[in-house]
Amino acid sequence: MAVGNATVTIEGAVAIRTTGEYQTTSAGGEHVRAFVPHALPPADPPIVIEGTLAERVRAAEQALVRLELAGEMVPSLDWFIYAFVRKEAVLSSQIEGTQATLMDLLNHEADPKAGAAPPNADVEEVCNYLDALNYARDQVQAPSGLPLSMRLLNETHRRLLQGVRGGTKMPGEVRRSQNWIGGSRPGNASYVPPPPNVLPTLLSDFERYMHADGDLPAVVRSGLLHVQFETIHPYLDGNGRIGRLLVTLLLEHWQLLTRPLLYLSLFFKRHRREYYRRLDAVRVDGDWEGWLDFFLDGVATIADEAVATSRDLFALVTADRTRVLGQRGATLLAVQLFERLPGRPIVSVSWVVDALGTTKPTAGRAIDALVGAGVLVETTGMKRDRSYAYQGYLDRLRAGTELDVG
Repeated sequence: MAVGNATVTIEGAVAIRTTGEYQTTSAGGEHVRAFVPHALPPADPPIVIEGTLAERVRAAEQALVRLELAGEMVPSLDWFIYAFVRKEAVLSSQIEGTQATLMDLLNHEADPKAGAAPPNADVEEVCNYLDALNYARDQVQAPSGLPLSMRLLNETHRRLLQGVRGGTKMPGEVRRSQNWIGGSRPGNASYVPPPPNVLPTLLSDFERYMHADGDLPAVVRSGLLHVQFETIHPYLDGNGRIGRLLVTLLLEHWQLLTRPLLYLSLFFKRHRREYYRRLDAVRVDGDWEGWLDFFLDGVATIADEAVATSRDLFALVTADRTRVLGQRGATLLAVQLFERLPGRPIVSVSWVVDALGTTKPTAGRAIDALVGAGVLVETTGMKRDRSYAYQGYLDRLRAGTELDVG
């Protein structure tokens, strides 16, 4: 094996960090050099939290505290979990090339016919991400559920790829063949992950680090584990989405957040090239510090943006509630419908009939009252099977989830 060395500067001192080893293996009929990372935490030299990096840690931790407090102060936390989880699902999927927006997802969920026919392939991938995240969180929180472990990630991965693109690439199973990233073949790949024969040892070490005591702050450890997972690349497909979902699980596991309110994929999407460059720099240059500077900046930035969004949404809902209550013709049912909107921002008459247990004419009058108050907007332009959107709420929520153009 060849050793991968990197020169690392720490507070003016220069040291050589051994980041891993290259092992020659066979893939696609070619001999390639696969990278085998050393176990966490980084050593020789170890990561030292001081100077700028210490400031980044403090900023990230304080921003997460503010986000947690914002979640506790809103009258209905379910609104924000509903909204922010869907935003993260869409963004993480978009990073992998999925062409579905938040509005595509919400329109599918609001479609009464959605249960009778599968969604388009892109929306289905986002739906799978939601199912996978909800499954993982339910398991970790249940007394008899699976703990945070590779077994849990495997079962989560199974749900992520079930019936979608990548569904034939061993969902729920660690790969048994060599994979590669970038390039048309292994020989010109930008990165070749570890050979399958070393995965049991690497993943055992990875799992052990998730539960080991350590001197590094939890938010730092979550960033290290994300990179290590991406470097190991244990699956034939879906590694990026599971690796980002892992950050959500780790922040809850270490009680930095008690709910999945951080849509960190927005930062990775905004800075996609830098995201991949920083991941590569850890493997090639041993630049863990550079990655952590980027990652912690992302945590602080998105946490503070999520706080601002939650305040903005709460202020909007409060103002709109006042408008609804002052609207002539506003009935008790109209008020009840309004209170449902943040958790169901796209509605139809048939949904109101079922959800509120009323008649079609009464449901129609409740919707008309909210349209008259300027809260709901008809979005289909049709005379029948109309849908109505809480447009002001959605305009604020979907920021950043539009598809890239060009």
